[in-house]
Amino acid sequence: MAEAPDMGLTLPGQTTATALFQGVGRQLGREWIGSSLHRAMIAKPRATGLALSPSDLRPADAEAGRRLMEGTYTFAGATLSVGPGGDPWDRPSPTRRFALHLHRFGWMRDLLAAGPDAAAEGLRLTLDWRRLFGRWNRFAWDPDVLERRVFNLACSAKALCDGASDAETGLVAQDLARQGRFLLAAIDGPARAAERSAVAALAGATLSGEAGEKLAAAALARLGKALPRTVTADGGHASRSPEAALELLYDLQTLDAALVERGLAAPGEMMRAIDRLSGAVWFFTLGDGSLPAFQGGEEKRKRYVAAARAAEDDADRQVPAARNGYHRLDGKSLQVIADAAPPARGPWSVTACAQPLAIEVLAGGKRLISNCGWSPDAAGPQALRLIDAASTASLGDQPCGEPLRGFRAAALGPRLAGGYTHVEAKRQTAEGALWLELAHDGWVRRFGLRHRRRLFLDMATDELRGEDRFSPLTTTTPAGEKTRRFTPFTVCFHLHPTVRASIARDKKSVLLRAEGDDAGWWLRNDAVEVAIETSVHFQDGQARRAQQIVLRGQARLDVGARVRWKLAQADVWPPPR
Repeated sequence: MAEAPDMGLTLPGQTTATALFQGVGRQLGREWIGSSLHRAMIAKPRATGLALSPSDLRPADAEAGRRLMEGTYTFAGATLSVGPGGDPWDRPSPTRRFALHLHRFGWMRDLLAAGPDAAAEGLRLTLDWRRLFGRWNRFAWDPDVLERRVFNLACSAKALCDGASDAETGLVAQDLARQGRFLLAAIDGPARAAERSAVAALAGATLSGEAGEKLAAAALARLGKALPRTVTADGGHASRSPEAALELLYDLQTLDAALVERGLAAPGEMMRAIDRLSGAVWFFTLGDGSLPAFQGGEEKRKRYVAAARAAEDDADRQVPAARNGYHRLDGKSLQVIADAAPPARGPWSVTACAQPLAIEVLAGGKRLISNCGWSPDAAGPQALRLIDAASTASLGDQPCGEPLRGFRAAALGPRLAGGYTHVEAKRQTAEGALWLELAHDGWVRRFGLRHRRRLFLDMATDELRGEDRFSPLTTTTPAGEKTRRFTPFTVCFHLHPTVRASIARDKKSVLLRAEGDDAGWWLRNDAVEVAIETSVHFQDGQARRAQQIVLRGQARLDVGARVRWKLAQADVWPPPR
């Protein structure tokens, strides 16, 4: 049985009091780090130069960089055109999400890939940003924004300053030092502590002289303490997000190479974390080369994932059956990954999803069934953390946990509240078959029903058979009433945007056809009602239109209900009558 690790606040019982206490403390902390005295403190020792240029392994998009050179900025679905040599800083951004991307400097990697004139343009934009936002600004210096800007500036600073004057180089170096120190002071809990310590350490390794040495030493000490809490023993991220594991691995790989170049010793915990995270990314990399969209992450493209594993020798590496609360079932053509543990709790749950027993399925290396994914760039992103955005079963049109709102969310972040805390997972292996039995307690308190999901992967027939069952714990309702009461349930299968679904004439079977497939796959079932509805899928921060298959029925509280379904290859088109 898997249980949510107790990593902080128990929600929702103590939430209001804790939110009040932590909200006051956080506000006082923000006022301090934004004060003139603190800004004066982080200005020393003064940085005077740059020692190296760290290499970010994340792939760059040269075409996007060329558009930036032309003055066209496109982030989070919005575009701002300022023309060649224009200033994007002195005018309103189209959306807040656009502004976040702009101030994080993630575009600098693409810009520097655009050609020999790109460094001069990048330096101009950096100095223009400094002119308007270099002292302190609540938005631009927010830790979530600052973390990524410091990383991107550290990786690009030396390239930007290759043709700069000594005075300009000094300004860039001093800004990097100040922002790195500010970031280190902004760590106020375990969540993001490892990421921010690693980024601050990278800034220190980039800077020459006393300023770099002191910043790197302080940040590496914090990093050594934060990593054991952030990276689990089996290599996953404490948030249980595959994407978070990949992104932290990228940061640590960049930092490791920079420390080697500077001749600085890395904490032992850092090397262990890199090894564990590498194993986690290997486990989560599916047959199409991308990551699954679980627990606060979205699908990451093959090219992006592959860059983190470029130096690995995977030839003889065995993929484990389970890791970080997920199980994989690998068959001849079919591949299944299932979420078999509760979401993270407390401070780790700000991106966690209340989506118990969600699955993703690939066929022939192409994704068929997926989850919507979560992106902070979404419009109304918290809705994507609810059960309806995942390929699983829901009961009574009710959430199985949801993010905090209002004052509590402002004080603690949008942590997940009221979620399920126990998940059972039993795996069996037979000749030519894999069997996974899962169950969770998310509906017990409200309906007295336990959701059980059984997955059977038949190697011989190349079929996936599933059953979703709602089982009563007693013969009375939770309120003690007699139980000839019914509640509606749904079983959803969100499809990848490249997949199209058609209901056969029997009104039960659904044909799934991925792009390039001549035949496809049948999803047969015994549900009372079958429908194809619209859905959404997030990839690289962009929403794409998709479909979902929805199986509906009614569960009687004293008897329960079940739906059986099977995914098998289709060799007939059009569908039979």
